[in-house]
Amino acid sequence: MSQSYCNLIYYIVFSTKTHQRWLQDGIRARTHEYLGGAIRGEGGVALVVGGTSDHVHILAKLRQDHALSDVMRKTKAHSSGWIHKTFPELREFGWQAGYGAFTVSASQVEKVRRYVIEQEEHHQRVSFENEFTSLLKAHGIEYDERYLWH
Repeated sequence: MSQSYCNLIYYIVFSTKTHQRWLQDGIRARTHEYLGGAIRGEGGVALVVGGTSDHVHILAKLRQDHALSDVMRKTKAHSSGWIHKTFPELREFGWQAGYGAFTVSASQVEKVRRYVIEQEEHHQRVSFENEFTSLLKAHGIEYDERYLWH
């Protein structure tokens, strides 16, 4: 076979530094748009970007020749710089150091897309901390609570 065929779909979640609620209504939509553009800048396709004032959810197709860690490092760095420049009042803004990334099968894309879109409603019932640890457990990812929220 002379070609490589890949459909690498990721569900990515990360928070603002120390869960600060920096992404208020006027800033959130623009930040989500920027994050989608940053994913495109890395050769990916942002299927949907959503979240609340203190964290982001991204459903994206990424290229097989780009490491997820590189895409995330660049996306977070560029978006943080953009936020500082665009919203000077957020000069203290930052993203948490890490992220959660989970692969998604093509058959589950619409389900995950709806989940991302419904984040505001979802977080009226479930905290981000409970949501994130549930994701880790559901995917069999071991974690140390002491380092989870830094």
